[in-house]
Amino acid sequence: MQKILVTGGLGFIGSNLIRMLLNRNYYVINIDKVTYASNFYNLKDISNFKNYKFIKTDIRNKRKLKKILNDFKPICIFNLAAETHVDRSIDGPKNFIETNIIGTFNLLECFKEFSIKFKNSKLIHISTDEVFGDVLTGRSKETDPYVPSSPYAASKASSDHLVYSYVRTYNLKAIITNCSNNYGPRQHPEKLIPKLIYNAINNKPLPIYGKGKNSREWIYVDDHCDALIKIFKKGKIGHFYNIGSNFNINNIKVIKILLSIIKKKIKIGKKVKIKFVKDRPGHDLRYAIDSDKIKKDLGWKPKTSFIKGIENTFDWYFKNKSYYSLLKKKDIINRVGLKK
Repeated sequence: MQKILVTGGLGFIGSNLIRMLLNRNYYVINIDKVTYASNFYNLKDISNFKNYKFIKTDIRNKRKLKKILNDFKPICIFNLAAETHVDRSIDGPKNFIETNIIGTFNLLECFKEFSIKFKNSKLIHISTDEVFGDVLTGRSKETDPYVPSSPYAASKASSDHLVYSYVRTYNLKAIITNCSNNYGPRQHPEKLIPKLIYNAINNKPLPIYGKGKNSREWIYVDDHCDALIKIFKKGKIGHFYNIGSNFNINNIKVIKILLSIIKKKIKIGKKVKIKFVKDRPGHDLRYAIDSDKIKKDLGWKPKTSFIKGIENTFDWYFKNKSYYSLLKKKDIINRVGLKK
C-alpha cells in the first residue's frame, strides 16, 4: 500500500482529500499543527482506520518533519498546510509569512534531502488563483504573471516561486497547482458559503462585502481533490496546473441560489436577509482561471454542478450542526480584515 503525506489535513481541502485517498486504498499520514481552522471533527469517523495516521506538528519543525519522511517514506506529499483567509492576512500578515513562505521553504529543504535517497517521491504544492490578482476580463493561464493583491496572495505567490526554484535548481520532483474558490463540506465558516449557511440556520443576516458584485470561479472540493490525485499520477514534474470549473458567479447570485435551496429544506427566520457591509481593503473584483491544460493533458474535468454542490454543502452542515459547536464563536461571527 503506497503511503502519502498530507500537510494541513485537518483543514477543509486537506480533510476531503484524505477521505478520497483512503477510499482509493492509500495509506495516509496527516500532519497538522492544529490551528483555529483545524477540526478533528472533519476526520472523526476515520481516525481509527488502519491506513490512517495523524501526527501533530508544524511544517516549520525540521527535525520532526525529517523523521516523519524517513519513517514513512511517502510516495507523495500534498502540501496543503497554509494560512488562507484573506481578511486575517490584512489584520496580521506575519502568520502568513511564517507558514506559507517559511513553512514551505522548510518543507522543501527536508524533501530535497529525502529525495536524494527516495528518488520516486513527488511533492504537490497546492496554491490559489489569487496569485494572479484582479482578472477583469478573460482567464488567467499558467504562464501569466503573478500580481497578488493581499498579503495572503503574496505569501502564496512567494511559496510557488520557491517551489519552482527548487525544481529548476535542485531537480526536485515537484508540481504546483493553482485552484479557484473551493466550497463544500468541512469548510470553516469564516469563508463565504459556510458563513451564509450558518447564519441562515441561526436566523442571522447574510453579510456581503460592498455591493456584492465581486465575481469568483467556484469549484466543489471533491472535484478539486480528484484533480490533485490525477496530477499526482499523471502530472509532469515542474509544471503548473490551473484547477477550475470555468463557472463564474458574483456574490449576490451565490446568496440567491443558496437561499432558493435552503428555503426548500427548512423554514428560515425573518432576520435572514442580505446585509451589505463595508468592503475589505484591496478586494479584487474578479478571479478566473483557464483550466484547459489539465483538461487536455490529463483528461480531467469537474463533475459537480454549482447547484448540486451547494445542495450537498448545505445538507452536510445541516446534518452536522455539532461541527459548529467545536469552533470558537468569535471565529465564526467576528468581522476581521478592516484597516484600523
